[in-house]
Amino acid sequence: MLLLATDTSGTHGSIALASCGPGDDAKIVDLVPLTAGAFSAQLVPEIALLLAKHHFTKHDLEAFAVASGPGSFTGLRVGLAAIKALAEVLEKPIAAVSLLEAVAWGSRTPGKILVALDAGRKEVYVGEFASAGRQPRAISQSLLSREQGFAAAAHLTLVTPDRELVEAALAQGVRVEEVRRPRSDVIASLGWQKIQSGETVSPQELEANYIRRPEAEIFAKNRRP
Repeated sequence: MLLLATDTSGTHGSIALASCGPGDDAKIVDLVPLTAGAFSAQLVPEIALLLAKHHFTKHDLEAFAVASGPGSFTGLRVGLAAIKALAEVLEKPIAAVSLLEAVAWGSRTPGKILVALDAGRKEVYVGEFASAGRQPRAISQSLLSREQGFAAAAHLTLVTPDRELVEAALAQGVRVEEVRRPRSDVIASLGWQKIQSGETVSPQELEANYIRRPEAEIFAKNRRP
């Protein structure tokens, strides 16, 4: 099975192509980085180039995995729209992968952990996971202030790929594990696990996991009488 995975949730995006078989891990065929700020112009042409490079067409794709958030509102919309369109035309399954889950996948800390991603505005996206490593299991996720996030990690290990968060947490005496920021190869691996266990969504069901609502929605609500 040929699987396409995309991640346009942050400053740097990527596309991965993976070969997958029942009971096996996803084997990454290739990974292509995307330039920050140009996802809307790059994503579809780069997918076509990646497929052509390996002598495939879109009709060879049998499944999709996509980073569903949290992250950039604009970036997530671009990535999800492309996957929705392809999956709908080809009638293939989609696995939506949380970026927090992808960070937990890279952790080596056993037991319960707290994953954190910088959300700007001195806030953090956090996710509590019952186990790290190859099969992280989410307990909860939320948007907190940095102080609240560090307090929530008081009896846990804070896992993050963000260097600034690492330094700030260490200064507060929080136990920290710094991991590599996940790319679409990790999205492919987690997506394949979900597909094998039946955790898929249709194009109509696929939604961004913003955690924080887009500013336009917040301003619209505040203007209502």
